[in-house]
Amino acid sequence: MSKEQPQRLKVMVSSTVYGVEDELERIYSKLTRFGYEVWMSHMGTLPVFSDKSAFENCLEGVRKCDIFLGVIGCQYGSGVDPDDADSLSIVHQELRLAIELQKPRWLLAHENILTARTLLSKLGYEGSEGRRQLNLRRNNVLSDLRLIDMYEEATIDAKPLKERKGNWVQKFNRPDQSDRFLMFQFYRYQEVQAYIEEHFEDGPPFPMEGGDA
Repeated sequence: MSKEQPQRLKVMVSSTVYGVEDELERIYSKLTRFGYEVWMSHMGTLPVFSDKSAFENCLEGVRKCDIFLGVIGCQYGSGVDPDDADSLSIVHQELRLAIELQKPRWLLAHENILTARTLLSKLGYEGSEGRRQLNLRRNNVLSDLRLIDMYEEATIDAKPLKERKGNWVQKFNRPDQSDRFLMFQFYRYQEVQAYIEEHFEDGPPFPMEGGDA
């Protein structure tokens, strides 16, 4: 009888898909090669169950993953109710849940988001409430100003500096920049595993062996 295969760390990749398909496929390829089990809706590897909606399956993935990798691009994503001004996209909901659950998380944000945030702040449109005064037409730079909200939530911008933990968000605007971040954060599988076991109260839900990076 063959030995049972050790379970690998599960990485939930949260991102919109439109326009960043190549980026997501590179992320999937790299993380898989490093030894992780990658949950990504674009690649069809997110566990889905027929008694749940698409939203529920995505949020369940956040709850059950060991690592959350969020990519905040220039598209806000699907799932927004046009009749509800407070409705959030699914990727925004995934990010909020990952923060709420204090998941081990790594975030990438497109440079356009940081540039827009700085510019609007200098023009007096600071914070989520300030930006609500603007009526942004859908465009190829930023589809929705709530992308800046996502960045600020990921950086835990509302808290004093000394209280911010897990607030690193790496900016990128070229594939080589995001590839470099992924390489240096994830290719040492055993170190990531040890970090999670040491710093997160519940640790991973099973004993694990190293990846094959």
